[in-house]
Amino acid sequence: MLQVEAIHSYYGESYVVQGISMVLKEGEILTLLGRNGAGKTTTLRSIVGLKPPRRGKIVFMGREITRMKPFEVARLGIAMVPEERRIFSSLTVEENLKIGIQKGRVGRWTLESVQKLFPILRERRHHRGNQLSGGEQQILAIARALMGNPKFLILDEPSEGLAPLIIKLIAETIKSLSTEGMTILLVEQNVEMTLQIAHRHYVLDQGKIIYSDTNEGLKNNREIRDRYLSV
Repeated sequence: MLQVEAIHSYYGESYVVQGISMVLKEGEILTLLGRNGAGKTTTLRSIVGLKPPRRGKIVFMGREITRMKPFEVARLGIAMVPEERRIFSSLTVEENLKIGIQKGRVGRWTLESVQKLFPILRERRHHRGNQLSGGEQQILAIARALMGNPKFLILDEPSEGLAPLIIKLIAETIKSLSTEGMTILLVEQNVEMTLQIAHRHYVLDQGKIIYSDTNEGLKNNREIRDRYLSV
């Protein structure tokens, strides 16, 4: 579904992503792992057009998207839930959800179905974004992305700063979406959570992929986890 070929991305003169290549198959959960500053978020931003690479190529479902604008990428069926969530604090939960609707794109995700998936959103539908807890805001951000009925979902640190029960709910949701056919690219610091749900992993360090393996392979590789993923 997604092919990233030797991309190089910068912030000014700061060389952040240094020749990353990866392939993501349809229906797969793939994670990008690594410590802060490894280049994970910049890789995601390069894919969705927020930080286009200076070199390299990105292909989505056979179509090159390397130089596309973010709104053009979104129209192709790619949705991203950013690390900061970026919900609209002055709008209600229901209004935030409706903003996620992609005109002309239909599918199983509607206001009713996302509220069924996350009942708390129905309970809080008249609350403004700034009246929600951090966990509720994260749930809302994921649900808003689903409202566009994407083919490919990108999640940046969805468990960051959340209570264990919310983390468990988000992990179960990601796994359920994959079972239904959703393709998911996940950046996450919570390695234990990713080992419960992902199919494959890429480990980044200083802007480069230094290791890739199946879920079982990473589980059994204590050296890599201790060297690159431990706090």
